Amino acid sequence: MSNNPLRFFLTGAVLLMLAHSGMSWGDLVVAEATMPAPARQAELLNLARQDCGSCHGLRFEGGLGVPLTPAALKEKPFEALRATILYGRNGTTMPPWNPFLTEAEAGWLVQMLLKGLP
Repeated sequence: MSNNPLRFFLTGAVLLMLAHSGMSWGDLVVAEATMPAPARQAELLNLARQDCGSCHGLRFEGGLGVPLTPAALKEKPFEALRATILYGRNGTTMPPWNPFLTEAEAGWLVQMLLKGLP
């Protein structure tokens, strides 16, 4: 490992930003590795608006399905939300989307829903 002062400074700055954001180094690496390409992001946003919106409401405030607003989802565990997208919910009209989405894409959609879709 190099003793380059700039490298130590930059590493410290990144760690400080991560600590402030509540993310871990692993979260950052996973987030970067699993970010869909821009064209796929557009497809996923369209899927969310059209397919998810058909049950959850076009503004995600609920309908046949539960609300998917940031306020409605804020207390829900990330992994549970991702699993619901991927595998659906037995006994409900929520279908599994894993034939069409990867785990990373479902995770990205959860992140977008938690922020509020653009």
